[in-house]
Amino acid sequence: MQTLTTPPMLIPPMRPESLGVPLIDLKCQHQPIQHKIERAIQSVIQAEDFILGRALIDFEIAFAHASGSHYGVGVGSGTDAIALGLRACGIGQGDEVIVPANTFVATLIGVLQTGATPVLVDCDPNTALIDLMAAEKAITANTRAIVPVHLYGQMVSPRQLLDLAGTYDLLIFEDAAQSHLAEREGYRAGSVGLAAAFSFYPSKNLGALGDGGMVLTQEPHIAETMRSLRNYGAARKYHHIEFGVNSRLDTLQAAVLGVKLPYLPEWNSDRQRVAQHYQTLLAPLAGVGIVPMQNVSGTGHVYHLYVVRVTDDCAIDRSRLQVELETKGIQTGIHYPTPCHLQPAFQHLGYQLGDFPHTEQLCRQVLSLPMYPGLSDVQLHRVAATLATSLNLPLRPICADSVLFSN
Repeated sequence: MQTLTTPPMLIPPMRPESLGVPLIDLKCQHQPIQHKIERAIQSVIQAEDFILGRALIDFEIAFAHASGSHYGVGVGSGTDAIALGLRACGIGQGDEVIVPANTFVATLIGVLQTGATPVLVDCDPNTALIDLMAAEKAITANTRAIVPVHLYGQMVSPRQLLDLAGTYDLLIFEDAAQSHLAEREGYRAGSVGLAAAFSFYPSKNLGALGDGGMVLTQEPHIAETMRSLRNYGAARKYHHIEFGVNSRLDTLQAAVLGVKLPYLPEWNSDRQRVAQHYQTLLAPLAGVGIVPMQNVSGTGHVYHLYVVRVTDDCAIDRSRLQVELETKGIQTGIHYPTPCHLQPAFQHLGYQLGDFPHTEQLCRQVLSLPMYPGLSDVQLHRVAATLATSLNLPLRPICADSVLFSN
């Protein structure tokens, strides 16, 4: 597995006097390396190398190797990475593709853009990952592929995926948009299936300064097809061999991502520190209905998001809890408030309320707490203390600026 050379830690501590706690703060990553980013951008400008340039090629190689894969092809977005990646793998009209109901709509959109039919299945309520037993029951004679979504920064079990795919002759196409450099069972996200899609949306663990995505694959013919599909179907200029699109990762964005990539292991490690601190601080709240999503990957979980469930045991509902936190300057998010099968855009698929009870329950319960590299201990204590006071729990002081729960 490729190991990145990690530069010195560049995460400035947050000032204790900062009262608010945002859901995400990109300044913690960008400020220490801003001079390197600006220099990389200037280099592209001076070279006038804006489309399919040298910085893109370098980043494609570096990210593929870091992820344990052989080939990377940069595209315009994570959604395009799914759609074009599936097409490059031969998925199209008449094929059924198994997809978790608990995912962002981009996963479904990518499948639908190929002409294939997404077949949704429920998730594990403890991890929010696809339920592979439910997936097995959904397999038909037309099932060609499964798209495991490595959600919140945690991978679906590679061994179980490979067993399922081997038994039923399925193609594995990973949606790794939230799991840059995540690991599980000796595999790294993007190295399990025939191909994988990544997003470089700014808030991702590895984010660009705009949209961007990439397809990783071990197969040279898939990489070659991807390079054609992203560039109007042209294997070489003005020679169009298939119906392609214009979806190329900009050289400027690739240059920025190339600067940030060596810092990603340290940033992921700091996310794990934040998550471990949350686990300790929030443990007393499990009995009153605040339950973190389960980590079954150990240090392989890279925590793109830190998600808790506000269960029926909680004294107040999620909406009220969000308002309570917001009034104290604590920002939260919901990933995702409405499941894909109940979105108006996908009504034609024929699903209805009650089809995927675990997914539907999670959409009512999940709450994303602040998570980003550089989140300070003081800020973490403030989030935990605000949750506790919202639930009328007693507290004890631990420092001048923060509190923990009383026993």
